[in-house]
Amino acid sequence: MLKSVVRYGYVPFMLLGVDGAAIALAASGASKLWLIGLLLAAIGCSFAAERALPDEAEWNSPAGDGGRDVAHAGVNELLLLISVGVIPVPAATVTVADVWPHSWPFVLQVLVAVSIADLGITLTHYASHRIGLLWRFHAVHHSIKRFYGFNGLMKHPLHQTLEMGAGVAPLILIGLPADVAAALAVAVAVQLLLQHSNADYRVGALRYVLALNEGHRFHHLKWAGVGDVNFGLFTLVWDHLLGTFSYDPARRFTSEQLGMAAEPDYPTAYLAQLAEPFRASGACRAEPAGHEPAARERAVR
Repeated sequence: MLKSVVRYGYVPFMLLGVDGAAIALAASGASKLWLIGLLLAAIGCSFAAERALPDEAEWNSPAGDGGRDVAHAGVNELLLLISVGVIPVPAATVTVADVWPHSWPFVLQVLVAVSIADLGITLTHYASHRIGLLWRFHAVHHSIKRFYGFNGLMKHPLHQTLEMGAGVAPLILIGLPADVAAALAVAVAVQLLLQHSNADYRVGALRYVLALNEGHRFHHLKWAGVGDVNFGLFTLVWDHLLGTFSYDPARRFTSEQLGMAAEPDYPTAYLAQLAEPFRASGACRAEPAGHEPAARERAVR
């Protein structure tokens, strides 16, 4: 019974329940302190779902990366919370034209913010696989060797700042309200947890539209070129348009297929990962450095 609840109810609970709670709290004008509680609750639900119905049991066990991932998540979520708090400052100074649909129902305003942010973040992600300087920082995220929700929050803080800036800057220019930004922040965190989740959940045909774990695992295949697919954060719409969508329902994943084939000894400690992009060794190739013929032959694009 519990496994069925997780398999078919986990994604609706996170998208409708947790995100819905964020929308309700933000719309009510509640203190932004609720952000902290809701983010912690989302992380707790992620861990619970993965233990109740794991896709790969071994991915639930730390492999010397537990403390590092906690550090990444703590720093990056703190930066996310800070960014929400300072939104009114740039909004008051750099808004080009306040054309934000303030009169629309709040939930529709959040959906507008999600849609615009999805495009900016997805294009930045796409560019980070093609521009060497960006790849240096994005490589930190691709060094993961197990696929579980918490490592969705594992990013170099400079790269997270760049991605979020690309997603939020257009919104600020058109008058993004701080309460909508707060709901968006929770939606981003929830999406990253779902996208990297080790829970064996099911979403049916929505796996071709929503950027969830079944599709995102192809993005973490360690062979450059092979893993340059499924860049979307919230949706796969832009991947379909860019020609970077890939999915094979028969494909199974193991830790041996994750990481970076071009940089198998990438640092694993937190501080070393922060420093690596600034070292000569941090220039691991962003261009295709290998291939996996079988994966290419099976992939549906």
